[in-house]
Amino acid sequence: MDETENAATETGVPAGRRVAGGPAGAGAPGAAAVVVPTAAERARTLAYGVSGAVLVTPGHPDDHELCVPAHATDRNGRPLLLIPASSQVVAALSVEADVPAVLRIADVAPVPLPDRVRGRAWLHGWVTEIPAEERRAAALRLSRLHPRPELLGFGGASADTEWALLALEVAQVEIDDAWGSATIEPEEYAAAEPDPFVAVEGGILSHLDSRHRGELTGLLPWTGPEGGCPAGREDGCGDGAQAPSPTVRPLSLDRYGMWLRCLDAEADGSEPFDLRLAFAEPVSDLHGLRRVYRRLFAAGGTWSPPPAPHR
Repeated sequence: MDETENAATETGVPAGRRVAGGPAGAGAPGAAAVVVPTAAERARTLAYGVSGAVLVTPGHPDDHELCVPAHATDRNGRPLLLIPASSQVVAALSVEADVPAVLRIADVAPVPLPDRVRGRAWLHGWVTEIPAEERRAAALRLSRLHPRPELLGFGGASADTEWALLALEVAQVEIDDAWGSATIEPEEYAAAEPDPFVAVEGGILSHLDSRHRGELTGLLPWTGPEGGCPAGREDGCGDGAQAPSPTVRPLSLDRYGMWLRCLDAEADGSEPFDLRLAFAEPVSDLHGLRRVYRRLFAAGGTWSPPPAPHR
């Protein structure tokens, strides 16, 4: 893994990907530079607990790749892990204070697409067993994302003997995603914040994909309000016929913008590409996100805002 992020274009978007202009803000002449999430912010978002994770413990072959049933992070980004008590790493912690480990995280798009892995992160450090007096608080934090019955046994009168709660003390973080590769020091990682939409992104993207594919296509800089060739384009539309609109699917969302997965409907066997749609300014809550989408879709027909997430 490289120790610095891969080179990006002057717009802030990695080489080989594209940035859309128009109503979202970036890309037009004289527009402000695109603001992108930092590597530490992206790492905190991946580690938040929504993505699947595997705990790798060198020196313990039986647990070399142990799937983690549930994980979340505390305020400083320290991963909290729900692990079967029968695992070798838990047995090792009965005789050792900590065990070297890597938490491997894969970020998979919530919308069904080919090549759905959007990024990966590796959190290197040492796992320890959470002290008895801290287990109830850790179980409550985990249950916010993962309301599993196994978490009910922690902090009660009788201790759960089938499950254990571990914490990973982070020493270094590596990330590889749409923006490139980076190595992040633990202080920078702990000081960053996860994206404010990480817990609700899946529902928002699913809503956009099922209800607003047409409006998403209209956001592309080379399509007109009704899809096909844009006004003023002469190549390929000289006979007045509309060119087929590309297929556009929502890939990811953050406070600074969206990634869209695009496939040219005109080219047989063409490779899909991802396009970055940058917001005019960062948004921090659902009210701000609704305002952004209303402006973006104003010329695309009737639009209903994404439903509020269930809590």
